[in-house]
Amino acid sequence: MTRVLVTGGAGFIGSHFIKFALKAHPDWHIVNLDKLSYAGNLENLTNLPDATRHQFVKGDIADHEAISRLWSQGIEIVVNFAAETHVDRSILWADDFIKTDVLGAFTLLEAAREFGVKKFIQVSTDEVYGSIESGSFSENSPLNPRNPYSASKAGADRLAFAYFTTHNVPVIITRCSNNFGPNQYPEKFIPLFITNALEGKPLPLYGDGKNVRDWIYVEDHCAAIDFLITLGQTGETYNIGGGNEVENIEIAHRILRRLAKPESLIQLVKDRPGHDRRYSLDARKLATVGWRPERDFAGALEATVDWYVQNEAWWRKIKGGDFKKYYTAQYGSRL
Repeated sequence: MTRVLVTGGAGFIGSHFIKFALKAHPDWHIVNLDKLSYAGNLENLTNLPDATRHQFVKGDIADHEAISRLWSQGIEIVVNFAAETHVDRSILWADDFIKTDVLGAFTLLEAAREFGVKKFIQVSTDEVYGSIESGSFSENSPLNPRNPYSASKAGADRLAFAYFTTHNVPVIITRCSNNFGPNQYPEKFIPLFITNALEGKPLPLYGDGKNVRDWIYVEDHCAAIDFLITLGQTGETYNIGGGNEVENIEIAHRILRRLAKPESLIQLVKDRPGHDRRYSLDARKLATVGWRPERDFAGALEATVDWYVQNEAWWRKIKGGDFKKYYTAQYGSRL
Protein backbone atom coordinates (compact mmCIF):
# COMPACT_ATOMS: atom_id res chain seq x y z
CA MET A 1 0.00 0.00 0.00
CA THR A 2 1.48 3.34 -1.08
CA ARG A 3 1.24 5.93 1.70
CA VAL A 4 0.46 9.40 0.38
CA LEU A 5 0.53 12.56 2.49
CA VAL A 6 -2.01 15.15 1.35
CA THR A 7 -1.74 18.42 3.24
CA GLY A 8 -4.69 20.77 3.41
CA GLY A 9 -6.95 17.85 2.60
CA ALA A 10 -9.98 19.28 4.39
CA GLY A 11 -9.94 22.32 2.15
CA PHE A 12 -11.57 22.83 -1.21
CA ILE A 13 -9.06 21.43 -3.72
CA GLY A 14 -7.41 19.04 -1.27
CA SER A 15 -10.66 17.29 -0.39
CA HIS A 16 -11.56 16.91 -4.05
CA PHE A 17 -8.11 15.43 -4.72
CA ILE A 18 -8.50 12.89 -1.91
CA LYS A 19 -11.82 11.71 -3.34
CA PHE A 20 -10.31 11.52 -6.82
CA ALA A 21 -7.20 9.66 -5.65
CA LEU A 22 -9.02 7.11 -3.50
CA LYS A 23 -11.16 6.21 -6.48
CA ALA A 24 -8.28 6.16 -8.98
CA HIS A 25 -5.74 4.31 -6.80
CA PRO A 26 -7.04 1.31 -4.81
CA ASP A 27 -3.46 0.75 -3.60
CA TRP A 28 -3.12 4.19 -1.96
CA HIS A 29 -3.52 4.94 1.73
CA ILE A 30 -3.93 8.69 2.19
CA VAL A 31 -2.80 10.53 5.30
CA ASN A 32 -4.65 13.84 5.36
CA LEU A 33 -2.96 16.57 7.42
CA ASP A 34 -5.01 19.72 8.00
CA LYS A 35 -5.00 22.19 10.89
CA LEU A 36 -8.69 22.99 10.25
CA SER A 37 -8.30 26.74 10.01
CA TYR A 38 -11.32 28.76 8.91
CA ALA A 39 -11.46 27.18 5.43
CA GLY A 40 -10.80 23.60 6.53
CA ASN A 41 -14.04 21.67 6.86
CA LEU A 42 -14.42 17.97 7.69
CA GLU A 43 -17.82 18.05 5.99
CA ASN A 44 -15.85 18.27 2.73
CA LEU A 45 -14.70 14.70 3.39
CA THR A 46 -18.09 13.01 3.56
CA ASN A 47 -18.87 10.19 1.11
CA LEU A 48 -15.26 9.17 0.51
CA PRO A 49 -14.91 6.31 -2.01
CA ASP A 50 -13.14 4.15 0.62
CA ALA A 51 -12.82 5.80 4.03
CA THR A 52 -10.77 2.86 5.36
CA ARG A 53 -7.84 4.09 3.26
CA HIS A 54 -8.12 7.65 4.56
CA GLN A 55 -6.50 8.79 7.82
CA PHE A 56 -7.21 12.30 9.06
CA VAL A 57 -4.61 14.00 11.26
CA LYS A 58 -5.19 17.45 12.68
CA GLY A 59 -1.94 19.37 12.56
CA ASP A 60 0.12 22.20 11.12
CA ILE A 61 2.55 21.70 8.25
CA ALA A 62 4.91 24.15 9.99
CA ASP A 63 5.15 21.82 13.03
CA HIS A 64 8.43 19.95 12.53
CA GLU A 65 7.78 17.34 15.24
CA ALA A 66 4.34 16.52 13.88
CA ILE A 67 5.69 16.19 10.36
CA SER A 68 8.52 13.92 11.55
CA ARG A 69 6.00 11.63 13.26
CA LEU A 70 4.00 11.34 10.05
CA TRP A 71 7.11 10.48 8.03
CA SER A 72 7.84 7.64 10.41
CA GLN A 73 4.72 5.97 8.96
CA GLY A 74 6.53 5.57 5.63
CA ILE A 75 5.32 8.49 3.50
CA GLU A 76 6.21 7.94 -0.17
CA ILE A 77 4.35 10.74 -2.00
CA VAL A 78 3.54 14.27 -0.81
CA VAL A 79 0.97 16.61 -2.36
CA ASN A 80 1.13 19.98 -0.64
CA PHE A 81 -2.18 21.85 -0.95
CA ALA A 82 -1.93 23.43 2.50
CA ALA A 83 -1.85 27.20 2.13
CA GLU A 84 -3.55 30.43 2.95
CA THR A 85 -4.97 31.30 -0.46
CA HIS A 86 -7.21 34.36 -0.52
CA VAL A 87 -5.69 37.58 -1.87
CA ASP A 88 -8.02 39.87 0.08
CA ARG A 89 -7.13 38.19 3.38
CA SER A 90 -3.42 38.47 2.58
CA ILE A 91 -3.82 42.22 2.28
CA LEU A 92 -5.42 42.35 5.73
CA TRP A 93 -3.39 39.64 7.51
CA ALA A 94 -0.19 38.85 5.63
CA ASP A 95 1.62 37.13 8.52
CA ASP A 96 -0.57 34.00 8.34
CA PHE A 97 0.41 33.59 4.69
CA ILE A 98 4.14 33.72 5.38
CA LYS A 99 3.85 31.20 8.23
CA THR A 100 1.79 28.63 6.34
CA ASP A 101 2.77 29.10 2.71
CA VAL A 102 6.52 29.60 3.16
CA LEU A 103 7.51 28.18 6.55
CA GLY A 104 5.08 25.28 6.12
CA ALA A 105 6.51 24.36 2.73
CA PHE A 106 10.03 24.59 4.17
CA THR A 107 9.12 22.19 6.99
CA LEU A 108 7.72 19.64 4.55
CA LEU A 109 10.71 19.94 2.24
CA GLU A 110 13.12 19.49 5.14
CA ALA A 111 11.35 16.29 6.13
CA ALA A 112 11.47 15.08 2.53
CA ARG A 113 15.21 15.81 2.46
CA GLU A 114 15.86 14.13 5.80
CA PHE A 115 13.65 11.06 5.51
CA GLY A 116 13.23 10.65 1.75
CA VAL A 117 10.23 10.60 -0.56
CA LYS A 118 9.50 9.28 -4.04
CA LYS A 119 7.59 12.32 -5.30
CA PHE A 120 6.82 15.77 -3.86
CA ILE A 121 4.15 17.89 -5.58
CA GLN A 122 4.27 21.56 -4.62
CA VAL A 123 0.93 23.07 -5.61
CA SER A 124 1.62 26.65 -6.65
CA THR A 125 -0.56 29.13 -8.58
CA ASP A 126 -0.64 31.16 -11.78
CA GLU A 127 -0.72 34.28 -9.62
CA VAL A 128 3.05 34.03 -9.04
CA TYR A 129 3.51 35.40 -12.56
CA GLY A 130 1.56 38.60 -11.89
CA SER A 131 -0.55 40.31 -14.52
CA ILE A 132 -0.16 40.15 -18.31
CA GLU A 133 -1.82 42.47 -20.85
CA SER A 134 -1.51 40.17 -23.85
CA GLY A 135 -0.16 36.72 -24.60
CA SER A 136 0.26 34.02 -21.98
CA PHE A 137 2.77 33.03 -19.33
CA SER A 138 4.92 29.96 -19.95
CA GLU A 139 6.74 28.05 -17.26
CA ASN A 140 9.88 30.03 -18.13
CA SER A 141 8.27 33.45 -17.66
CA PRO A 142 9.73 35.53 -14.81
CA LEU A 143 7.80 35.59 -11.55
CA ASN A 144 6.31 38.94 -10.57
CA PRO A 145 3.92 38.47 -7.60
CA ARG A 146 2.00 41.64 -6.77
CA ASN A 147 0.28 40.88 -3.46
CA PRO A 148 1.25 39.11 -0.21
CA TYR A 149 -0.59 35.91 -1.17
CA SER A 150 1.12 35.46 -4.53
CA ALA A 151 4.46 36.48 -3.01
CA SER A 152 4.15 33.79 -0.34
CA LYS A 153 3.27 31.18 -2.98
CA ALA A 154 6.20 32.30 -5.14
CA GLY A 155 8.48 31.88 -2.13
CA ALA A 156 7.31 28.30 -1.57
CA ASP A 157 7.48 27.61 -5.31
CA ARG A 158 11.13 28.63 -5.57
CA LEU A 159 12.06 27.00 -2.27
CA ALA A 160 10.72 23.70 -3.59
CA PHE A 161 12.83 24.06 -6.74
CA ALA A 162 15.87 24.89 -4.60
CA TYR A 163 15.41 21.65 -2.65
CA PHE A 164 15.42 19.78 -5.94
CA THR A 165 18.59 21.42 -7.24
CA THR A 166 20.42 21.42 -3.88
CA HIS A 167 19.22 18.26 -2.15
CA ASN A 168 17.78 16.17 -5.02
CA VAL A 169 14.32 16.11 -3.43
CA PRO A 170 12.09 14.81 -6.28
CA VAL A 171 9.93 17.91 -6.59
CA ILE A 172 7.36 18.77 -9.25
CA ILE A 173 5.81 22.25 -9.18
CA THR A 174 2.34 22.94 -10.57
CA ARG A 175 0.94 26.40 -11.31
CA CYS A 176 -2.79 26.24 -11.85
CA SER A 177 -5.34 28.82 -12.94
CA ASN A 178 -8.43 29.76 -10.89
CA ASN A 179 -10.38 26.75 -9.58
CA PHE A 180 -14.12 26.50 -9.08
CA GLY A 181 -16.60 23.81 -8.11
CA PRO A 182 -18.58 22.40 -5.15
CA ASN A 183 -17.46 22.93 -1.55
CA GLN A 184 -15.44 26.06 -2.29
CA TYR A 185 -15.30 28.42 0.69
CA PRO A 186 -17.72 31.29 0.00
CA GLU A 187 -15.20 34.11 0.34
CA LYS A 188 -13.97 33.17 -3.14
CA PHE A 189 -15.37 34.98 -6.16
CA ILE A 190 -17.72 32.39 -7.70
CA PRO A 191 -19.24 30.93 -4.49
CA LEU A 192 -19.48 34.41 -2.95
CA PHE A 193 -21.48 35.68 -5.91
CA ILE A 194 -23.66 32.56 -6.03
CA THR A 195 -24.52 32.63 -2.32
CA ASN A 196 -25.00 36.41 -2.22
CA ALA A 197 -27.37 36.17 -5.17
CA LEU A 198 -29.31 33.41 -3.43
CA GLU A 199 -29.62 35.67 -0.38
CA GLY A 200 -30.62 38.66 -2.47
CA LYS A 201 -27.47 40.53 -1.41
CA PRO A 202 -25.26 42.72 -3.62
CA LEU A 203 -22.48 41.12 -5.66
CA PRO A 204 -19.41 43.29 -4.87
CA LEU A 205 -17.46 43.53 -8.13
CA TYR A 206 -14.04 45.17 -7.97
CA GLY A 207 -13.26 48.14 -10.23
CA ASP A 208 -14.96 47.96 -13.63
CA GLY A 209 -15.39 44.17 -13.44
CA LYS A 210 -13.27 43.56 -16.52
CA ASN A 211 -10.43 41.72 -14.81
CA VAL A 212 -9.78 38.46 -16.67
CA ARG A 213 -9.15 35.05 -15.13
CA ASP A 214 -8.63 31.61 -16.65
CA TRP A 215 -10.97 29.12 -14.96
CA ILE A 216 -10.59 25.37 -14.45
CA TYR A 217 -13.04 22.96 -12.84
CA VAL A 218 -11.56 21.53 -9.64
CA GLU A 219 -11.82 17.90 -10.74
CA ASP A 220 -9.76 18.68 -13.85
CA HIS A 221 -7.08 20.21 -11.62
CA CYS A 222 -7.05 17.06 -9.48
CA ALA A 223 -6.77 14.87 -12.57
CA ALA A 224 -3.79 16.91 -13.80
CA ILE A 225 -1.95 16.53 -10.50
CA ASP A 226 -2.63 12.80 -10.45
CA PHE A 227 -1.33 12.58 -14.02
CA LEU A 228 1.89 14.39 -13.08
CA ILE A 229 2.55 12.16 -10.07
CA THR A 230 2.95 9.30 -12.53
CA LEU A 231 4.20 10.95 -15.71
CA GLY A 232 5.66 14.30 -14.64
CA GLN A 233 9.41 14.84 -14.62
CA THR A 234 11.02 15.80 -11.33
CA GLY A 235 12.55 19.26 -11.21
CA GLU A 236 10.02 20.54 -13.74
CA THR A 237 7.24 23.11 -13.44
CA TYR A 238 3.92 22.61 -15.22
CA ASN A 239 1.22 25.18 -15.92
CA ILE A 240 -2.29 23.75 -15.49
CA GLY A 241 -4.79 25.89 -17.39
CA GLY A 242 -8.44 25.51 -18.14
CA GLY A 243 -8.38 27.51 -21.37
CA ASN A 244 -11.38 29.55 -20.20
CA GLU A 245 -10.46 33.23 -19.99
CA VAL A 246 -13.52 35.20 -18.87
CA GLU A 247 -14.05 38.70 -17.50
CA ASN A 248 -15.30 38.79 -13.92
CA ILE A 249 -18.39 40.73 -14.90
CA GLU A 250 -19.32 38.02 -17.41
CA ILE A 251 -19.09 35.40 -14.65
CA ALA A 252 -21.44 37.54 -12.55
CA HIS A 253 -23.93 37.77 -15.42
CA ARG A 254 -23.83 34.00 -15.99
CA ILE A 255 -24.49 33.29 -12.31
CA LEU A 256 -27.42 35.71 -12.18
CA ARG A 257 -28.94 34.26 -15.35
CA ARG A 258 -28.71 30.72 -13.98
CA LEU A 259 -30.43 31.83 -10.77
CA ALA A 260 -32.95 34.09 -12.53
CA LYS A 261 -31.79 37.01 -10.38
CA PRO A 262 -31.69 40.68 -11.47
CA GLU A 263 -28.46 42.19 -12.79
CA SER A 264 -29.11 45.12 -10.48
CA LEU A 265 -27.52 42.98 -7.73
CA ILE A 266 -24.10 43.70 -9.28
CA GLN A 267 -22.47 46.53 -7.33
CA LEU A 268 -19.14 47.97 -8.42
CA VAL A 269 -16.84 48.63 -5.47
CA LYS A 270 -13.45 50.29 -5.05
CA ASP A 271 -10.70 48.18 -6.58
CA ARG A 272 -8.41 46.33 -4.20
CA PRO A 273 -4.70 47.25 -3.93
CA GLY A 274 -2.42 45.48 -6.40
CA HIS A 275 -5.32 43.90 -8.29
CA ASP A 276 -3.92 41.95 -11.24
CA ARG A 277 -5.75 42.78 -14.47
CA ARG A 278 -5.37 39.55 -16.41
CA TYR A 279 -4.02 36.05 -15.86
CA SER A 280 -3.29 33.79 -18.79
CA LEU A 281 -1.40 30.50 -18.89
CA ASP A 282 0.33 28.73 -21.74
CA ALA A 283 -0.32 25.08 -20.82
CA ARG A 284 1.17 23.50 -23.95
CA LYS A 285 3.95 21.81 -21.96
CA LEU A 286 1.43 19.71 -20.04
CA ALA A 287 -0.57 19.05 -23.20
CA THR A 288 2.58 17.78 -24.89
CA VAL A 289 3.06 15.28 -22.08
CA GLY A 290 -0.49 14.06 -22.72
CA TRP A 291 -3.00 15.83 -20.47
CA ARG A 292 -5.80 18.30 -21.23
CA PRO A 293 -8.86 19.38 -19.20
CA GLU A 294 -12.11 17.56 -19.95
CA ARG A 295 -14.92 19.60 -18.42
CA ASP A 296 -16.85 22.14 -20.49
CA PHE A 297 -16.70 25.51 -18.70
CA ALA A 298 -20.30 26.58 -19.23
CA GLY A 299 -21.69 23.25 -18.08
CA ALA A 300 -19.33 23.03 -15.10
CA LEU A 301 -20.26 26.55 -13.98
CA GLU A 302 -23.98 25.74 -14.17
CA ALA A 303 -23.41 22.53 -12.21
CA THR A 304 -21.50 24.51 -9.58
CA VAL A 305 -24.31 27.05 -9.24
CA ASP A 306 -26.80 24.18 -8.89
CA TRP A 307 -24.68 22.55 -6.17
CA TYR A 308 -24.86 25.68 -4.00
CA VAL A 309 -28.61 25.86 -4.56
CA GLN A 310 -28.95 22.25 -3.41
CA ASN A 311 -26.54 22.55 -0.46
CA GLU A 312 -27.76 25.67 1.26
CA ALA A 313 -27.19 24.23 4.76
CA TRP A 314 -23.47 23.78 3.98
CA TRP A 315 -22.77 27.38 3.01
CA ARG A 316 -25.18 29.09 5.39
CA LYS A 317 -23.34 27.49 8.30
CA ILE A 318 -20.09 28.99 6.99
CA LYS A 319 -21.35 32.50 6.21
CA GLY A 320 -21.25 33.58 9.82
CA GLY A 321 -18.54 33.88 12.47
CA ASP A 322 -15.10 34.33 10.90
CA PHE A 323 -16.53 34.80 7.41
CA LYS A 324 -18.84 37.59 8.57
CA LYS A 325 -15.95 39.33 10.34
CA TYR A 326 -13.78 39.16 7.23
CA TYR A 327 -16.59 40.19 4.88
CA THR A 328 -17.44 43.24 6.95
CA ALA A 329 -13.76 44.24 7.14
CA GLN A 330 -13.39 43.91 3.39
CA TYR A 331 -16.61 45.37 2.01
CA GLY A 332 -18.32 47.12 4.92
CA SER A 333 -21.59 46.33 6.64
CA ARG A 334 -23.57 47.98 3.83
CA LEU A 335 -22.89 44.90 1.67
